[in-house]
Amino acid sequence: MNTRHICGVDEVGRGTLAGPVVASAVILQENHKIEGLNDSKKLSVKNRERLFTMIIESSISVGIGIIDSQIIDKLNIRRATLLAMKNAVLDLKTKPDVVLVDGLDKIDINIPNENIIKGDSKVDCIMAASIIANNNSVIKKKLNKFRLSQTKSVKKKPK
Repeated sequence: MNTRHICGVDEVGRGTLAGPVVASAVILQENHKIEGLNDSKKLSVKNRERLFTMIIESSISVGIGIIDSQIIDKLNIRRATLLAMKNAVLDLKTKPDVVLVDGLDKIDINIPNENIIKGDSKVDCIMAASIIANNNSVIKKKLNKFRLSQTKSVKKKPK
């Protein structure tokens, strides 16, 4: 039996006047046991951080896309958000079979994608993406640790 890899995508920073837009793409295990998922804006900082760690440790793949304010100024916020979402999907180590996008716009990517209005309150993988994107202060540190633990090749010192 083939497992379908369903990816959820969400962003933060679209409503801010300055700073980057951060998008996250998350493929959860099909039968994940993460309880308490919700739109990151509805969670306390403590719960977001707890769930962030659980998502990172138990997901199949997590991708991040960050677009800085200079590119936002050149493209406009809508196009920059879609680019951040596309980059997040492309950052995944496992290619998804379908991408579920929070909001109205489809991502210009060669993977089927569906829009889900208020998906960050309805769909687990989108809620997980919302939580990951909203924790941008610890994204680099935790993702680097996660990716290092996922690396299969280990350099050994000669004896």
